[in-house]
Amino acid sequence: MGIKSKFKAFFLLDEEDYQLVEETETDDVEKEKNPKSSKKNIVSLQSVQKSSKVILSEPRVFAEAQEIADQLKNRRAVIVNLQRIQHDQAKRVIDFLSGTVYAIGGEIQQLGQKIVLCTPDNVEVDGSITQFIKEDDIDNTGWS
Repeated sequence: MGIKSKFKAFFLLDEEDYQLVEETETDDVEKEKNPKSSKKNIVSLQSVQKSSKVILSEPRVFAEAQEIADQLKNRRAVIVNLQRIQHDQAKRVIDFLSGTVYAIGGEIQQLGQKIVLCTPDNVEVDGSITQFIKEDDIDNTGWS
């Protein structure tokens, strides 16, 4: 009788039980070597908490557009009120923010007269706001 058989006889292990123990040990070793496979369904709660913030911004000069873009880069939605900025500056702000939103894979939508919503890719906007603009109001909006 060899040492292996004496060991099995001492612990009352059959050949099948011994192979099962070996397979379990190799599976544990593989899981330790590849931790990514066991963490596929883990979601970071920090990203969920950061996405729940909405920033309200009312720029008065074009230079403030960069601050709005920084908020978008930090994955925060921004509502921009362009009613207190000159018409040509407002167009430049919209152009700048459109490029920023495109670069981060987000979305930009008009909410009202000179009010837009800029969202990063982690914020989903559902629905739309329709505007009924009379022909005499088109000249007063400053968007045409």
